[in-house]
Amino acid sequence: MDTVFLRSQNLKKTAMNAGGIIIVISLLLTTTANLCAKDFSNGSYTGLSPTLDLLIENQFKLEQSFNQNLNYKYAGSKINEVDKGIKHVQMIKFYNNRPVRINVIELSTNVNNNLEIEPATASTTLASKEKISNIAQRENAIVAINGGYFKPQTGVPLGTLMINRKIYTGPIYDRVALGIFENKYEMARVKLKALVKTNIGDLKIDNVNQPRMLSTHAIVYTRDWGKISPSSPKYGAQLVVSNGKLVKITTNSVEIPEKGFVVIAPIKKLETISKAKKFKLDLQINPEWKNVNHVIGGGPYLVRNGEVFVDMTAQKLSAIGGRNPRTAIGYTKNNNLIMLTADGREGASIGLTLMELAQLMKEFGCVNAMNLDGGGSTVMYVNGLVVNKPAIKGGIPISNTVIVSLKNNQLITLKR
Repeated sequence: MDTVFLRSQNLKKTAMNAGGIIIVISLLLTTTANLCAKDFSNGSYTGLSPTLDLLIENQFKLEQSFNQNLNYKYAGSKINEVDKGIKHVQMIKFYNNRPVRINVIELSTNVNNNLEIEPATASTTLASKEKISNIAQRENAIVAINGGYFKPQTGVPLGTLMINRKIYTGPIYDRVALGIFENKYEMARVKLKALVKTNIGDLKIDNVNQPRMLSTHAIVYTRDWGKISPSSPKYGAQLVVSNGKLVKITTNSVEIPEKGFVVIAPIKKLETISKAKKFKLDLQINPEWKNVNHVIGGGPYLVRNGEVFVDMTAQKLSAIGGRNPRTAIGYTKNNNLIMLTADGREGASIGLTLMELAQLMKEFGCVNAMNLDGGGSTVMYVNGLVVNKPAIKGGIPISNTVIVSLKNNQLITLKR
């Protein structure tokens, strides 16, 4: 019996022959699909199961339907295939007889379940910025757009960020966020549910790894923030925990333990747990979103439950009104993800208002959609190139992105 090794990134090459097509599609569709016939006659498979034949047929139908629907939806636009199940669409829309240059990525993990969608940061510490091309190349991304808001001076993300089920930063003003699951997406305004639990009682935490907004807040900083904690507010102090035990309480900035955290809060709040012997940080979000893998925050809503819904004032985002470069993300009822950029602030592309952006995302079929960081941050990367035209070539350095990549370049073993 021979053993055949296939790398996932080369699956499309393998599909050049009939046997390869059967192997590849069966691998992509299910881990439990079984090649019933391991008997190769003259180098080909025989006796394949009817179930597998049906799976193959359904997969081809899904891909054909995806292509046909997008050709109809984006008729008259330039449509390029980025990879199986990913289309890049380029178009010009006119508003008051003036042009707006728009780039759209629409993808389907139903058509290609080898696609991985997740946020990515500029560095291993949150206070960092990098150009999107550098982040995308480091992450082996084939597609990337700029992500949520960030503090311009440092690059710290402003709003919810969860990657691989780890919460890096908490929400601001309970703004809307996109939850990315294994086979679906959800969107909602997100709240933080956080406690420092001790053997003598709990301390409510207002945020994690975020710049201070009120002196009364209790904020936790982990090593993801950086090596050193920020300064204490007036009447505030810092409680340092390492390996579940109190190290010290001080009014000065301190080194954040690698296996611990620092709580910065009013001294009176810290005194309630200062005598504890055991400490544990419990971070959760509301909605709970069981089994969510990644969460990225933005705001405001653009489409909610199939209707245009721009809650700019409720999410305290009135400052981003007007006509500007825009970035948006949303999903359709059949689970396609849509990412969009619109260039602005130039004669050849004047940008969009939030209402125009919302109407466009609804027109493209989004049942839920939200605005991401825009203006100078708006940038889209496809197969090694920045495909929109930001004011600064290649885009400004940004804090975080949403990337699309192929799943692990793992070896897949087939027996024959």
